[in-house]
Amino acid sequence: MNVKENEIKDLLVRYKKISVYGLSADTEKPSHTVPLYMRGHGWEIVGVYPKIHSINNFKIYKNLSEVPKEDRRFVDVFRASDKIPQVVDEILELGGVEVLWLQLGISHPEAEARAEKAGIKVVSNRCLVIEHRKWF
Repeated sequence: MNVKENEIKDLLVRYKKISVYGLSADTEKPSHTVPLYMRGHGWEIVGVYPKIHSINNFKIYKNLSEVPKEDRRFVDVFRASDKIPQVVDEILELGGVEVLWLQLGISHPEAEARAEKAGIKVVSNRCLVIEHRKWF
């Protein structure tokens, strides 16, 4: 993680569009409730999920490459830690991602280092809801 604690609020102020990689159709999972919370507090949210769904009217794309470039500057990831290298590969191949946020419980130091080396701001093992409540 190359983002310092005191920089997190600035990220949340600067980026008002978030692509949620792994936005679940299961309304009980954090991968659905966190995006719902953030949308309810003013963020524009689009999702990436292999099975297209329309639960709670989220716009869902089958993969990150389908997400318009302006909507994927900030990517919030809900994937298992062992899948993060593939996510970083995809992000680096596509370009345009400025912030990679790995939700609470998710980290992969080697993959994070590759993203950081490419100039991406990386936050790992942090929940957007917890950080929003802390700073706002």
